[in-house]
Amino acid sequence: MNTLTLDDVFTLPPAERLRIAAALWDSVADQPDQLALTAQHAQELDARYTDYLAHPDKGTSWANAKATILGE
Repeated sequence: MNTLTLDDVFTLPPAERLRIAAALWDSVADQPDQLALTAQHAQELDARYTDYLAHPDKGTSWANAKATILGE
């Protein structure tokens, strides 16, 4: 088995780097219990939820946001 360094990975073509990145992401997503929610992240989530409850009409739906992003 060949071993690549991180520097080696950065020299690969973009498509190959994306394939590796996706594989890494999937391997992390398969073990969500291995990632702890930090106090800072929990505080931010609480603040955003509180803001949402105070201003439920302030944002936009995912459908509208997606349409805007995709230019639909």
